[in-house]
Amino acid sequence: MSCRLTELVLGCRDPEALARFWCEVLGYVELGREGADIEIGPASGFGGAAPTIVLALVAEEKTSPLRLHLDVNPVDRDQDAELERLLALGARPADVGQTGEESWHVLADPEGNEFCLLRRRLPEP
Repeated sequence: MSCRLTELVLGCRDPEALARFWCEVLGYVELGREGADIEIGPASGFGGAAPTIVLALVAEEKTSPLRLHLDVNPVDRDQDAELERLLALGARPADVGQTGEESWHVLADPEGNEFCLLRRRLPEP
């Protein structure tokens, strides 16, 4: 017997804003709310192959790099075009000590949570 990864929980100061951002980035939709917390995920709902993301309200601001971060891959455009799209949505470049020789881009969401845009293009789900 084993477990399956079903949810990622991301503490944030503004769940509404981050839900909008990550829904645009990932093509997710809002699945539910519990208090101020918002769960987003694939339109097919809970329990699919992709985990949902719970944007959980926290009082404190982010002060250090995440110990676990998300990696995303473009599905319908190349990496450069996807980078432009993510920056237009509110992502910004982040420096976590990379050399500049990486094949990925390190970005931060509007609250400063780091994530990487990888090069490999994946088929649309």
